[in-house]
Amino acid sequence: MNILVLNGPNLNLLGTREPEVYGHHTLADIEAACIAHGKTLGVTVSCAQSNVEGVLVDHLHAARGSMDGVVLNAGAYTHTSIALRDAISATRLPVVELHLSNTHAREEFRHVSMIAPVCVGVILGFGAAGYQLALTALHWHLYGSRS
Repeated sequence: MNILVLNGPNLNLLGTREPEVYGHHTLADIEAACIAHGKTLGVTVSCAQSNVEGVLVDHLHAARGSMDGVVLNAGAYTHTSIALRDAISATRLPVVELHLSNTHAREEFRHVSMIAPVCVGVILGFGAAGYQLALTALHWHLYGSRS
């Protein structure tokens, strides 16, 4: 099984960007932990990040046919991007939406997700550990009834 962990805008600044909200782990720390956790699940994890909406769409398109699912932290694009929503729908890949913080405990504009309705689930508020939770949930979604 192959899973893409895809991160959106400003997540390349993790570790220094508002650590009181997003924690002290860097994106490199999180990616390494995802790859290691994937091995415990028998999953190959690939990671990508972009600050550009169209590049994230391109990653989703490229995942079709090569990935079994996607863990997506779309960052601020979660609340604005119809393009990402359409790409998720078009690829028909199972996607788990992920956020480091509890977006419902933050500013009101963060309470609405454009992508959640086309995702298989949402994990938020557990910091960097949310990535492992999302990988486990996606693995269960894909293979839970068969393992």
